[in-house]
Amino acid sequence: MKKVTLGVIVGNRGFFPSHLCETGRAEVLRILEAEGIGVVALSPRSTPYGSIESHADASACADLFRKNRETIDGLLVTLPNFGDERAVANAIRGAGLDVPVLVHAFADDAKRMSVRYRRDSFCGKLSVCNNLRQYRIPFSLTALHTVDPASDAFREDLRWFAAVCRVVRTLRGARLGCIGARPAAFNTVRFSEKLLEGTGISVETLDLSEVIGRARKLGDRAPEVRRKLEAIRRYTAVKGVPGAGLLRMAKLGAVIDGWMRDNDLAGSAIQCWTSMEEFYGVVPCTLMSMMSNALVPSACETDIAGLVGMMALQAASGRPSALLDWNNNYGEDPDKAVVFHCSNLPKAFFADHRMDYQAIIAGSVGRENTYGTIVGRIPPGRFTYCRISTDDARGAVVGYLGEGEFTDDKLDTFGGYGVAHIPRLQDLLAYACENGFEHHVAANRSEVAQAVHEALSKYLGWPVYHHDA
Repeated sequence: MKKVTLGVIVGNRGFFPSHLCETGRAEVLRILEAEGIGVVALSPRSTPYGSIESHADASACADLFRKNRETIDGLLVTLPNFGDERAVANAIRGAGLDVPVLVHAFADDAKRMSVRYRRDSFCGKLSVCNNLRQYRIPFSLTALHTVDPASDAFREDLRWFAAVCRVVRTLRGARLGCIGARPAAFNTVRFSEKLLEGTGISVETLDLSEVIGRARKLGDRAPEVRRKLEAIRRYTAVKGVPGAGLLRMAKLGAVIDGWMRDNDLAGSAIQCWTSMEEFYGVVPCTLMSMMSNALVPSACETDIAGLVGMMALQAASGRPSALLDWNNNYGEDPDKAVVFHCSNLPKAFFADHRMDYQAIIAGSVGRENTYGTIVGRIPPGRFTYCRISTDDARGAVVGYLGEGEFTDDKLDTFGGYGVAHIPRLQDLLAYACENGFEHHVAANRSEVAQAVHEALSKYLGWPVYHHDA
């Protein structure tokens, strides 16, 4: 994961002990460094203690942040004492960065409440937040109203906020690739490029005929083809897969890799069903699995909105995401479901995996034309799910998310699959149906629902339902 860099604002107010800003600033910067977080902050040579209190201080801070706008992913407001709420708000407004903001207040020591050591940050935080609200500046809060920077609780706050910053940074300005047309039978994966563009997400398109045509023009011994073929063989077990099919896969992968690199694309959604099999003779699942596993997520059936959900989860966790179907009930348990794809899941989702043919469509296009799936079972463990959609009727990008658990319940089936347990699953499914959400859902083997919800709802302004929060 790329390191997150925060602009740090140290609030000060002269009626309160200013020396606490000196020690407080040093402590916060030490914790940020220990967490691997980069810092842009005023130095004590620029303002007293490197803090801000006056309008001149706020202007100096804003100017510093503007000069580092390409580096700063978020802002941390820390209050070693009460702090000047106007200076904090003016510095953020003047910087004009439009990044997430975390407000932190130091905790007082009940044994040190004299005039020299009493902070009153508890009260000052309320004033700072009041001003940020007046200025229409969205902000996030630590889990506790006041918290010692040296505590584990504050480190958890920082990790959570860093995940929020990564999601916002990843999605704003993201460039996604859509390869092929939406399969005719999948109206459900329609999406609005215009609504996504309005949030800063661009979609680059490429006709499937161009991909197949370019792949067919590549020679069997072309360097990029040989490299891709070796990468496929290293990635998963290919025993029983015809060599001709592996070669076609390698050519297809080389073309897709080159197109994405040339267009600076962060993820892809690919047409598969069933044009790829009929006219080229492979399924693209292994190639998509490899991309997702390398943190360049790839969604099937040209589900660009599903890809956005994959990217959000990946940005928060730093781990690969998958796109799954809400596919089957699991017996009589209302809180369990079978999740499935045929599959292009990243191998990080599996304990064991191998390449096979696509069992569902082999009967219609011939088994020899459907090799390339990655099959296996998702082992037990916690996960976060997320569905993003473009709702044209509302004119908004919307979504839902939550957390659940993959179980080890017995299941004998094919493809890439698992059993998911989600509290109040029936309520979630009813919400998805009543609000027109798709049958696909992004999943990530991590617990990042709170960070993703904060990023999408507060900083991107998307209406997002957090299930069972």
